[in-house]
Order: sequence, then C-alpha cells, then structure tokens
Amino acid sequence: MPRPILDESQIHPAIRAQVATHQQDIVREVVAACQQHAVVVVGMGMNPFCKKACQTLTQAGQAHQYLEYGNYFNTWRRRNALKMWSGWSTFPMVFVRGTLVGGYQEVKALIGSGELAKLLATPQRSA
Repeated sequence: MPRPILDESQIHPAIRAQVATHQQDIVREVVAACQQHAVVVVGMGMNPFCKKACQTLTQAGQAHQYLEYGNYFNTWRRRNALKMWSGWSTFPMVFVRGTLVGGYQEVKALIGSGELAKLLATPQRSA
C-alpha cells in the first residue's frame, strides 16, 4: 500500500535537513515506546476516544503504554508530525507490536473479534 510522499529530489537541498528533522523527537518517543511495549496508545488530553481506547484495553485485561501529547488547545504541531509519519489522521493511534492498527473503533473491533490476541501472539516488529 504505497502512499504518496514527496520525493527527496523534489525538496530543495537548502531545506532538506529542516524537513528531515522537524519534530522528529516525538516520532522517536513513539518508536521507542513501541519497541518496549506490546501495545501503545498515543493520544491527547480532552479527546474522549483516547480515554475510551485505554479503558477498552484495560477492560480486556490488556496492558498498554499511554503517551499523551497536549490537548486541543496546544501541542498540535508536535502531534501533526505523528500524523504525517503514520498517515493516520486522528487520535488515538494504537500500535500493536509496532504496527499501527487504527484508533478506538479499530482496537475495539480487534478485541471483539479475537484478532488482538492473535496479533499479540506474533513477534514484536520495529515501528
């Protein structure tokens, strides 16, 4: 499933470093969490779906790491880097074994179908 990403040759050399490093600290934090935890929920304050995703995982007995980045009124630029990196446009972002599985609705469906247990039985991947 290739998705269009501006090729480096289409970025002027004078700004390539800026593009490559912009807000990458937040991406590295999420990648590191995915390497350390089987399930990672990336969210933001004031978003009820982030809370619902965590509650649903807890009710299913699934341990998870929650990373919260700001709320609707702040930190949007940092969160935008995660959206650009993942291609997922909303929060939460739920990662299972380093693979983005979606948000609240998707993780709820995975739990209901038994697919989450199957995903957790597979080896951990790098994010």
